[in-house]
Amino acid sequence: MTFAVRDLTPRIATEIRADKDTLLRGTRAHEIRERLEQRGVLVFPQIAFTDDEQVTFTETLGTFAREVRGEKIYKVTLDTKVNELADYLKGAFYWHIDGTMSPMPILASLLSSRVLGNLAPGAGETEFCNTYAAYEDLPAEEKKQLEGLRVMHSAWNSLFYYEPEPEIEQLRQMMRIGDNELPLVWTHRTGRKSLILGCTARHIVGMDFKKSAELLVQLRCWATQPKFVYRHKWSVGDLVIWDNTGTMHRATPYEADCGRLLHRTKLEGEEAFA
Repeated sequence: MTFAVRDLTPRIATEIRADKDTLLRGTRAHEIRERLEQRGVLVFPQIAFTDDEQVTFTETLGTFAREVRGEKIYKVTLDTKVNELADYLKGAFYWHIDGTMSPMPILASLLSSRVLGNLAPGAGETEFCNTYAAYEDLPAEEKKQLEGLRVMHSAWNSLFYYEPEPEIEQLRQMMRIGDNELPLVWTHRTGRKSLILGCTARHIVGMDFKKSAELLVQLRCWATQPKFVYRHKWSVGDLVIWDNTGTMHRATPYEADCGRLLHRTKLEGEEAFA
């Protein structure tokens, strides 16, 4: 049995080297869950799970979440021949939390690298920031100012990040996904607090538009400074889990025809935004 643990940075991300049997039997699942909540990101280098093994491992950690169309595996690629809805993933190049349009976001995502193709240097990597740590390091006076603020999140707001002049039907399609008012500071059931930010954050309710934009950008810059960020350079076979309730993430840009392909599974949410 192998289970070796090493922190990759002081504030976020831990590497776990384990044998498949240990992970698939779930004997360390409780410890993995605890480390995920504390560290935000867990990296399993070149574990090389098959799809069935990735599903089985995901199920050891909580309630498995199927994709919108019922499939267990989601193919993360910009190639529309592999994923016909690949254009929607263009928003993944910007800092975000998955599920801000839902009352209860997914708990975590598990992403495994299957093909890297001909990526350019630095392209197709994935960055994560610890929004627990970012909140905890804010000065006490700033924390007090943020308490009680509410932010309107809109899926269509992210469209303008990658399509500044969209066609009207494209905008309407994104608008149909909806809007959701969320707290700026999420008080979790554990008592810990994290920031809810990202490219879906449109404006702070009741605040002057310019002041709202300034504060949201200021907090995003704070949360994504190097001490809170881990950047993963993929190798084929890597598996990365991130706590979607306490991190933001984004991919570094890559060409649609480069061949990059990752497979995602998810865990059902266990805690509503609060």
